Amino acid sequence: MIDAPTTDIAFTDAVKATQEALGSRQKMEVMARHRGFQSTITDDLARFLERVDSFYLATASADARPYIQHRGGEPGFLRIDGPTTLSIPDYPGNAQYISLGNLSENDRVFLFFMDYETKTRIKLWGRARIENLADRDARRLVFEVEAWDANCPKHIPDRFRAETVATAQEKLLARIAELETELETLRGSAQ
Repeated sequence: MIDAPTTDIAFTDAVKATQEALGSRQKMEVMARHRGFQSTITDDLARFLERVDSFYLATASADARPYIQHRGGEPGFLRIDGPTTLSIPDYPGNAQYISLGNLSENDRVFLFFMDYETKTRIKLWGRARIENLADRDARRLVFEVEAWDANCPKHIPDRFRAETVATAQEKLLARIAELETELETLRGSAQ
């Protein structure tokens, strides 16, 4: 586990050189000293993760060829198993097994979460392993958090889940029906 706060997991020497060249290094150094990246799952992060229904999993092969895969399920499919440990079921997919193959030779993993409704972006760096469950075809991915950070909401577009829109629509339709009834009552009493 990395001692918090740190940014070194993402701010490599090459990244720092690029930040210096483009004028943001001093700002990033101040951020690293005052806030840095967290290395344990805080209460705020836990509340966010408990309602997650979707995220992206990034792995890389031994020769650093990246691969990103979407993971999703009902809220609660991502489990918090400890102060630095998460686990998710490894649902059967298209049988390409790219993520599993990558994990067999490189355990470094990156999880990317985007909640458009709250304009929240969370990044987690860590290491992962696959655990086989009692059912020989059932597996879960166990993720050990090394660092995480929440990005600013800048440039996140407005998007809403269908359930959120349907709930808002139901409320509006109910209010319209109330107003139409009230209008009819007022018209009837004016005659």
